[in-house]
Amino acid sequence: MTDVEIVRRRNEGPRFVTGSLLRHILSMTTAGAVGLMAIFIGDLANIYFLSRLGDEAIVAAVGYASSILFFSTSIGIGLSIAATSLIAPALGARRRVRARRLSANAHVLTFLFSAAASVAIWFAIRPLLELLGATGRTLELASFYLVVLVPTLPLLSLGMTSAAVLRSVGDARRAMHVTLSGAIVNTILDLVFIVHFGLGLEGAVLSSLLARIVIMGVGLYGVISVHDLMGRPKIATLKQDASPFCLIAGPAVLTNIAPAVGNGYITLAISAYGDAAVAAWAIIGRITPVAFGAIYALSGTVGPILGQNFGARSPSRMRDVFTLSLLTMAAFTGLAWLILALVAHPLASLFKAGPEARDLIVFFCRWLSPLFVFLGTVFITNAVFNTLGRAHLSTLLNWGRATVGTVPFVLLGGKYYGAEGVLAGNMIGGVAFGLIAIMAGYRLIARVGETLKL
Repeated sequence: MTDVEIVRRRNEGPRFVTGSLLRHILSMTTAGAVGLMAIFIGDLANIYFLSRLGDEAIVAAVGYASSILFFSTSIGIGLSIAATSLIAPALGARRRVRARRLSANAHVLTFLFSAAASVAIWFAIRPLLELLGATGRTLELASFYLVVLVPTLPLLSLGMTSAAVLRSVGDARRAMHVTLSGAIVNTILDLVFIVHFGLGLEGAVLSSLLARIVIMGVGLYGVISVHDLMGRPKIATLKQDASPFCLIAGPAVLTNIAPAVGNGYITLAISAYGDAAVAAWAIIGRITPVAFGAIYALSGTVGPILGQNFGARSPSRMRDVFTLSLLTMAAFTGLAWLILALVAHPLASLFKAGPEARDLIVFFCRWLSPLFVFLGTVFITNAVFNTLGRAHLSTLLNWGRATVGTVPFVLLGGKYYGAEGVLAGNMIGGVAFGLIAIMAGYRLIARVGETLKL
């Protein structure tokens, strides 16, 4: 988006209330996918370089640490969802002054909440790792990794919120640049610190830290300098906006940490089968976001498009947004499954996986990855709930998935089929919740649509 286009769109008003919804969905998702997949590829490169050191304990340590980082990052994602849910409807209703004020206060509140969360997590690092099953040298390595990275959560959260504001205004390209720039920096520095200087885990930590600083800087530049969507924070308006922000952010954060808790439980369950199984789980955890990056991006696209049409009081377009998003997600899943099935063995070899880890990676790629479609359904429906003011429904859906839809299936799978059963139980448990999400999403849109007609 050029500077001339930005000025023109400021004058024209909201972007998503007219035109082809499928085009809007695909263009926003494509840009978002590039940015997200770039950062996921950066994470994948990180663990790839570490795996080349031939030390399974290091890879396992990253696996344990990633469960806690996933938890902390989920807090930042929840806070950014609140920003989108407030700012996109304001832009859709052509209330730009209010959108600038909400943007400023969302950034302030994001920083305050994420800083408090990072302090709490930092003091609990070692007990959390022990709870997940980390012991000995693996525990020490994972602790070091987290002690440095957890305090950078506020920086990452600010970058996420800035990207959410950019998506809300329809600037998918600059939202993409936020994560893309961080991924590029992370990958280049991994090559420098891990490969060239041989710093190992210390190099991985340093590159991630610097990448988060870049993510924050690029995001704030887009919001402040390019779009002028950052008013001056004031105590009076901060107090007024804190309540609606928290009403969405609270459930949204709880919603997003539910998968992190479920992920932590799976890490605990699979740790019973040794460092090789945990290393495989860590590699799978890096492969999955890259393969399904378009779906993660799509779930971030739904909120801004749905929110603008909600603000413009257009219930028929709201329903079409949900339907087209689900169909697009199913197509992306099928394509990702095909690719993973074809490259399963070469992928395992790329990470120098041992026999046990290799079997788990191939099993996931060929037989479990298509079930990601049900998780994608939950992601998209979460965006619907959050944007339409029913964030608590997202919380219920995700915690149901992370508990009832995870624990008994993982327990039974592990009991009868070992580590493969743990992975299978996790994916199979999400089927019912994906179907529930579809029905609940359509029902809520219908209810809100009737209200808008009054």
